[in-house]
Amino acid sequence: QVVTPPAALVSPRPPSPCAFDAMGGAGSIAKAPGPCAAVVDVGPPRAASLPASVAEAGGVAKWNAQNADLSRLQVMLDGMCRATTVDEALAEVNAVMSMGHNLWAYAYMRTLYKKLPEVYYGCLLAKPAMLLPVVYTPTVGEACQKFGKMPLPRRGCYIALKDKGNVKSVIEEYAAAELKKDADGKYLCDCIVFSDGGRILGLGDLGTWGMGIPIGKLDLYTVCAGVNPYRTMPVIIDAGCTAADGNADRIVVRDHELYTGMKQDRTKHKSEAGTDVNSAYYEKESFIGEFMQAATDVFGKTCLLQFEDFNSNDAFPLLAEYRKKFLSYNDDIQGTAAIAVAALMGAAKLRRPDCTDLIAELRKESFLFHGAGAANLGILALLCNEAGVPKSQLVVTNSRGVIWVSEDGSEGNFRNNEQKEFGQVGEPSYEAKELTSIIENVKPTSLVGAVGVAPNCFDQKVIEAMLNANGEVRPAIFALSNPKTKAEVTAKDAYTWSKGAVIYGSGTAMEGVTIDGKTFAPAQVNNVYIFPGVSFGAISCQASEIPERFFMVAAQAVANSLNDEDMKVDRILPHPDRLREVGLNVATAVVLEAQALGLAGKTLGATHGEIKEALKALMWVPGKP
Repeated sequence: QVVTPPAALVSPRPPSPCAFDAMGGAGSIAKAPGPCAAVVDVGPPRAASLPASVAEAGGVAKWNAQNADLSRLQVMLDGMCRATTVDEALAEVNAVMSMGHNLWAYAYMRTLYKKLPEVYYGCLLAKPAMLLPVVYTPTVGEACQKFGKMPLPRRGCYIALKDKGNVKSVIEEYAAAELKKDADGKYLCDCIVFSDGGRILGLGDLGTWGMGIPIGKLDLYTVCAGVNPYRTMPVIIDAGCTAADGNADRIVVRDHELYTGMKQDRTKHKSEAGTDVNSAYYEKESFIGEFMQAATDVFGKTCLLQFEDFNSNDAFPLLAEYRKKFLSYNDDIQGTAAIAVAALMGAAKLRRPDCTDLIAELRKESFLFHGAGAANLGILALLCNEAGVPKSQLVVTNSRGVIWVSEDGSEGNFRNNEQKEFGQVGEPSYEAKELTSIIENVKPTSLVGAVGVAPNCFDQKVIEAMLNANGEVRPAIFALSNPKTKAEVTAKDAYTWSKGAVIYGSGTAMEGVTIDGKTFAPAQVNNVYIFPGVSFGAISCQASEIPERFFMVAAQAVANSLNDEDMKVDRILPHPDRLREVGLNVATAVVLEAQALGLAGKTLGATHGEIKEALKALMWVPGKP
């Protein structure tokens, strides 16, 4: 669904060469002298909520001005971004994108946000399928790797370990400078996305340069579900940063002259599980606990606090510790599982277009998960615990083959308790280390790959084995490993080898394929279909917590959003142009479930239709306060 921005943002206005009139309020724009001088962010001064090095330089503007490259880049970007309407901005960003490298388009869009945020969001709403990959994945990965080499934006709150015992005042400073108050004088913030930069996408530890992720994530909240962007707060927890060997591409981050965070390594210790974790998060006075409590004290208990891109060693225990104490969830864990389940439901929908109770439909199927990492284990848990799929219908492999456990639990080939939970009872009597043999014996209706280290492991023999095991039923095959070079099988190979018989989905966007005159449009199994609607629903009904059930009903709402056009091209998830429509459907399902479970602090309606209309009225668009 493409949202038409207000006419004032689309109609032509007299252009301004490089600088724009002040808009007033936080983050407004000052006109600098000269025909193409840099336009700088201005607003109430901040110190505590900026990185220490930026504060010492005198603020964001002076930080950017003190470095010749940053200063020149800012002038160049301001000169490039001359649009004053959505149409003009779309024309400019299209021209930038024609160069074939979207990092410059990312920088253009960040400049547009700095100058005219309403036009920025108007563009994203007008062309989501084109621009979301620019402002978020996949482009945001490279943007984070080079975040400090681009002009630093004013947007974003930085909270460092040195602020321990004083976190609340840091948040209050940011709120005073960047957020509005209600009639009672309370700062308005509906949601915070916070990260410590410890595992930015698949790129490793980027520290404070990871700020691009919370910023981008919150933009998706707005575009895909209507969360008010002026009532959000991106946060980086600065707990240090590892050296170049701590990130995938061995990039110098922490020791770069333009790194904004603390130039020290993370202090870690071994957890009871034997994993390396950030020590500050597990002390008696936990730094994460202090942050979450401080945010709740300032903004209220209905403010959503979303964990993002923490290292997995920290992500799981932190979620377990705080998910019931605050309105919180971890999209990397829960959203990833939910969108994969939504895709499995989408496959069921392609097989049975008239089916709407897709949760029940899942219980009729059997699943083979190749790879026993966090992603597949999360999917298994959601299918088992929320969809009610029996464990006997859930088979998972690790590097030792099909995971099994003895009846008394004393023996098996599992590597940890999470794998043990989904081990088949008894050692398999068949060759359980070879995929085709496993498929022939298990006969799964769906094969889900998330190995990460075995590209192209779903070869032609595996595809043919899935076809033989399912007879007339179309099997689903998902290659969830990223990037494309690590995919278990490409869309082209899967469709070609099966002559279009398999139902396919991937973790990385794949091009469409035509087989015997029929076009197949493989869907990217991406969390963006889940987290905006889950968050908007939870915020809108003032939920007291976010249980796993919300993610199951969210998954079903996504699959039930498939339309005839999607089905015609075998798409297991809706077209990206309909993300906002899907977000509304997800939010409606979440609110309905929250009310049914007694978790909603506010009732939005008695029926599905009433709730949907109430949520639709709450969705933010440019021009709305």
